[in-house]
Amino acid sequence: MTDDHAQPCPSDPEELLDELEDEPSPPIRRLYPDAPSRKFACFSARLLSELHCEDVLVFDVRGISQITDYLVLASGTSDRQLRGVSGRVVELAKEHDIERFGTETDTDSTWRVIDFSSVMVHLFEPVTRAHYDLEMLWGDAPQIRWRDEAPQTILKKQGDGSPPTGD
Repeated sequence: MTDDHAQPCPSDPEELLDELEDEPSPPIRRLYPDAPSRKFACFSARLLSELHCEDVLVFDVRGISQITDYLVLASGTSDRQLRGVSGRVVELAKEHDIERFGTETDTDSTWRVIDFSSVMVHLFEPVTRAHYDLEMLWGDAPQIRWRDEAPQTILKKQGDGSPPTGD
């Protein structure tokens, strides 16, 4: 049985590529509207800063990345700090009704990625961060001045003014 409507497959791969390039890509469906995603990215950056992470940056990668809208990058000093901080970011996401889709850690525990779909949080030890240099990779993306967009503090203070112990 033959299909009268089927078009022949181009024999030349270049011809096939030309046809594919002419087809518009479907719009990317985002799970969260932009405003809550941006707010969560900025709030996450503030939290990471308060938890003593260094070199905290937020990139707006909308229109550049096909998998996320915002990247949050931060450096920690140890595996223990990275684990603790990533747990606090996940708690913050729950408070903002942002669903976590996964967490990945490299085999040496020097890089953790927390995937919230529209926001990706990357936590590194400094040497690993310098090696992968995501700042250079996403250098065309605008940086967000998260300090201007997030509240002055995220951590809930105890009666004596100190941050919670996590117990």
